[in-house]
Amino acid sequence: MSETNDRAGEERYEPAILEPKWQAIWEERRSFVATRTPGKPKFYGLDMFPYPSGSGLHVGHPEGYTATDIVCRYKRMRGCDVLHPMGWDAFGLPAEQHAIQTGTHPRDTTASNIATFKRQLKSLGFSYDWTREVDTTDADYVRWTQWIFLKLFQRGLAFQSEVPVNWCPELGTVLANEEVIDGKSERGQHPVVRLPLRQWMLRITAYADRLDAELEGLDWPETKGKQRHWIGRSEGAEIDFSIEGHDATMTVFTTRPDTVSGVTYVVLAPEHPLVAAITTEGQRDAVNAYIEVTKSKSDIERTDLGKTKTGVATGAFAVNPINGDKVSVWVGDYVLAHYGTGAVMAVPAHDERDHAFAKTYGLGIVPVVRRTDGKAHDFDASAFTDDGESTVLRSHANVGEGVASAEVRKQTVAWLNGAGKGRAKVTYRLRDWVFSRQRYWGEPIPIYFPVDCDGDPRLDGAEFKVRFDKPIAVPESELPLRLPELEDYRPGQDPAGPLARARDWRFFQQDGQWFARETNTMPQWAGSCWYYLRYVDPRNVEEIFSQDAYDAWMPVDLYVGGSEHAVLHLLYARFWHKALFDIGVVKHAEPFVKLVHQGMILGENGEKMSKSRGNVINPDDVVKSHGADSLRVYEMFMGPLEAVKPWQTNGVEGVRRFLDRVWNLGVAARKSTSNDVDTETLRAVHKTIKKVTEDIDGLRFNTAVSAMMILVKQLQALPSVPQAAVEPLVLLLAPFAPHIAEELWERFGHADSLTCAPWPTFDAALCEDAEIEIGVQVNGKARSVLKLAKDESQASAVEKALEDAKVKAHTDGKAIVKIVYVPGRILNLIVK
Repeated sequence: MSETNDRAGEERYEPAILEPKWQAIWEERRSFVATRTPGKPKFYGLDMFPYPSGSGLHVGHPEGYTATDIVCRYKRMRGCDVLHPMGWDAFGLPAEQHAIQTGTHPRDTTASNIATFKRQLKSLGFSYDWTREVDTTDADYVRWTQWIFLKLFQRGLAFQSEVPVNWCPELGTVLANEEVIDGKSERGQHPVVRLPLRQWMLRITAYADRLDAELEGLDWPETKGKQRHWIGRSEGAEIDFSIEGHDATMTVFTTRPDTVSGVTYVVLAPEHPLVAAITTEGQRDAVNAYIEVTKSKSDIERTDLGKTKTGVATGAFAVNPINGDKVSVWVGDYVLAHYGTGAVMAVPAHDERDHAFAKTYGLGIVPVVRRTDGKAHDFDASAFTDDGESTVLRSHANVGEGVASAEVRKQTVAWLNGAGKGRAKVTYRLRDWVFSRQRYWGEPIPIYFPVDCDGDPRLDGAEFKVRFDKPIAVPESELPLRLPELEDYRPGQDPAGPLARARDWRFFQQDGQWFARETNTMPQWAGSCWYYLRYVDPRNVEEIFSQDAYDAWMPVDLYVGGSEHAVLHLLYARFWHKALFDIGVVKHAEPFVKLVHQGMILGENGEKMSKSRGNVINPDDVVKSHGADSLRVYEMFMGPLEAVKPWQTNGVEGVRRFLDRVWNLGVAARKSTSNDVDTETLRAVHKTIKKVTEDIDGLRFNTAVSAMMILVKQLQALPSVPQAAVEPLVLLLAPFAPHIAEELWERFGHADSLTCAPWPTFDAALCEDAEIEIGVQVNGKARSVLKLAKDESQASAVEKALEDAKVKAHTDGKAIVKIVYVPGRILNLIVK
């Protein structure tokens, strides 16, 4: 389109000028401040808020933010009131570690990092309502996080327990299982030991059934499966095995009570209290040595499915309650004391790992299940899981041979229950949430305890006893409980944490009685459990939020974030939300209606972006070289939102050329002498409107961009570009590339921003092709393709087909004996 290119030469597309211009205008006009209008629909679009690290954003971060922003801008143009907020998940270990290394207080580091993140996000033109910005470290926010904790405490959902944890003396903290590799800390490779430690726990298991069942109505593709796996609901039975020669019973849980007659050994966790009581003197040294080695292993190492199972015999025997068989009792580190009952029964004939263990240690293998085809086997894992299998059980009361496994399970549980040796049971893989952190940079837990002492416990050498068995809630009127100002916030050898060293803060006197504040802090998860609720009313000093504000915006309509949060963050947030639902603070059982995880953007070398790999792309550099709109459109054009994709700088350059072409069309349209749109162009425009509308609704942003690129090429081919054809393109582009769209809209003579301009509509009739292509076959073989009217008659279709050279080559001189014609689909000529 030479005319357009010549005209465009008079004006250039300069993102560095127009992008800051429109960002300033949006801020000045408060374009994205969320307000509710009676009678209008609402839309709450939420991003998983970032941890403000010192390195700032890389180009992987804006992908999800851009997707949410496109939908939010689109919803405004569709007539919705939109809430689109942003904030900061600012507590946690990284800030504290940086502070320790640099000598800078984490509060100062966090404030600096937030400023960098905020500048970067604003430079990308995201339509956030910055008046609702939240920071999890802000005192007003901490107040309500602590308030929720107290509500959990009052309902018995927050409690103390002594649990085995991964303690790293060098780092001075408890580590998650994922942070321990081969008995050493992932950070620094320091030795880690397992020891019992007083911890605050949240009773998430009380909500296990609801967390599982209430996933059903959510639009959470794939993530629902991950949550269900983590929750791990299992139906089965608890079975009691007596210990020969001891007044003791070990209880196992199994999902297959029909196979209990095939048990040939049982295994206890090394921490199980029965181990010390039943181990024979001849086996005690071997068992103790095995337990000592186990202390250096994390739960993940111990339960690794790829790891060979190991164990040591205790020398004791258990009695199978269903047939009286004596089976050996072992200790095995793959059994966890805090999972299930801490004991398992082994059926090596029908479990692959039990089978391998039995082979290694020369234990019995007793087949009790056969497939319905009667095929014999010594070991066949499929027989343990196949539906429709039958069983062969050694006879016992009310349970015979050759009965389907499903029925035998019922019979076995009924018999065990009647004999007082077992019971039906539903269990969950989900464990209660360890909520304590022995760190400084986190929310103080608003609990204190009485102290027994003769003098002032703050003095050096003072002797005192903290009564941890008598926790007292900080009065709500005294919230927030703030962190003390510490010069030394490094962790130490004391598992009580660095706050234990802040004696003037920790200890206080009231009516002659000394008290001690809790020195553990909350995990980083705490602030992110409920931030979406604070966004609806972030400046409320009287309530966590008003009911009017809640009613105006909740629930969240679209939640976008990384798949690394598919389990824990979402599980914890749902748990807190359900607890708040039960006490009437919220009105929906689930907070997030639709959830989408964006795929990771890799470096140009196909590896995960990281400083160590040297492949991090800074969005500031891309904005400077190509513009924010180019970055936004490119990240949506790379591929499906959920897919993992490598960054390619030449791809950004291609998108920048596309935006240049859009600019040139806009310039040419303003100077065009005619605003008439021919029918073919009108059809192209309406088809594009339809396609982009449907693609945004379906979050198919890459194909929406493709559709706009195709339309641009069609418009470029016109001898003169009418503004009436370009304006709809600009509106379609606005959610993707808002700066260039705003500028062109203004240049087209519109006084108002297009932020809330009506979304273009399409005429369905114009989206239907008058002519369509159909395949023509001769004797069932494709020979040609014809353009025919949608309602072309059979006679006309045959006539046109016979005039086609490719068809004639196969029909000349032959008689048509049959015609198969489906209008708009296919024409098949049967000839002889």
